[in-house]
Amino acid sequence: MSEHVLDPADLGREPLAGEVAVDPATGRPAGRPQAVVLLLSSCLAVLGAVLLAPVLPRIQDAFAGTPGVETLTPIVLTAPALVIGLTAMVAGRIVDRVGRKRLLVGALVAYAFAGTAPLWLDSLQLIVASRVLVGLTEAAIMTCCTTLLADYFSGSQRERYFGLQVACTTVAATVFFGLGGALGAQDWRTPFWLYAVSLPLAALAAKYVWQPAPQGAARTTALPALPWRQLAAPVGVSLVGGLVFYVLVVELSFVLDGIGVESTGTIGAISAIASLGTATGAFLFGRLARLGPAVTVPAALAFSGIGLLGLSFAGSIPAVVVFAVVTGFGNGLLLPSLLTWALGSLSFEQRGRGTGVWTSAVFIGQFVCPLLVLGLSDAISGLDSALAVLGAVAVVAAVGVRLARPVAAAEPAGH
Repeated sequence: MSEHVLDPADLGREPLAGEVAVDPATGRPAGRPQAVVLLLSSCLAVLGAVLLAPVLPRIQDAFAGTPGVETLTPIVLTAPALVIGLTAMVAGRIVDRVGRKRLLVGALVAYAFAGTAPLWLDSLQLIVASRVLVGLTEAAIMTCCTTLLADYFSGSQRERYFGLQVACTTVAATVFFGLGGALGAQDWRTPFWLYAVSLPLAALAAKYVWQPAPQGAARTTALPALPWRQLAAPVGVSLVGGLVFYVLVVELSFVLDGIGVESTGTIGAISAIASLGTATGAFLFGRLARLGPAVTVPAALAFSGIGLLGLSFAGSIPAVVVFAVVTGFGNGLLLPSLLTWALGSLSFEQRGRGTGVWTSAVFIGQFVCPLLVLGLSDAISGLDSALAVLGAVAVVAAVGVRLARPVAAAEPAGH
């Protein structure tokens, strides 16, 4: 497998003939039904991340007599993201070894049972355990969905769906946050019913998703090794990217609180505007992807970094809105750019594991984000200084990626 330094446009090339799988039963390529099922299923990881945020205080009140309740309650929200970060690599190996469809359908069914379990559990410790199981199923779902999008589609179409995946999850996060608050006003357990939505998705996946044909060969031969030399850079930058991506999600409300905004309605509206920035960046990725990751990755990091630097100095609502939109736009462009870079040199038999490694890096970055912001805030005089540091890190990463010029295989491994 030869290596060379690529021109920026080089990574945006069309894949080799035969790289995109076809339905073994009909010989036809994938279309809109398969894409819709995979995009909707991708939103389930966001459901685990934001749905319960509005009801955490009520959960803590409900289990006030439980030892360590102040520690256990936030884990109800954050456990799935940590578990995804720790186990997506394992899920990726299972994807390559036993097949995409079987794992996806099984994980969607298990997600519904694990997600709705707190409706009947009376122990906070058991609820936390059920959230760990949710994280395991989310790791499998995210890895399967992203891998199948890469299997089913090629070139600009694949890049457009990677962008739509981020756009859909961003819009879903805003919707789920609102639903969690509305349903939680009735009872803190009520939002957990939404996890049952994965059951109809499992039925749709069983009907419309098909296992790519090359899997038959993958079962009878040893899996080809991952090209770690080529993956190291995109995975390392994705770890930083996951951290940068999550700063706006976690800290925007605190930035607004710092300038005197107390209305939850105003905070929600500004958060929604920032989400629109993210969705816009993700939608535009399909058009910008032809420039290649050597251009889109640094551009995305630069937008996110400049936005965070601006937020660190913003002293008014209009300034916060502008820089939140700039940050959001960079975030929307960032994840599909990193994903395209990471998967660009992988063959079918490597793609599941590569996707799992990438997913782990992003979610570990997201889990570390609030802890790092908190540590920086305590060490260097407040949230504004922490945002400035992270914004500078993103800008430096943008410059570093641009100067280093992504190195990848000239061609994916043969089939």
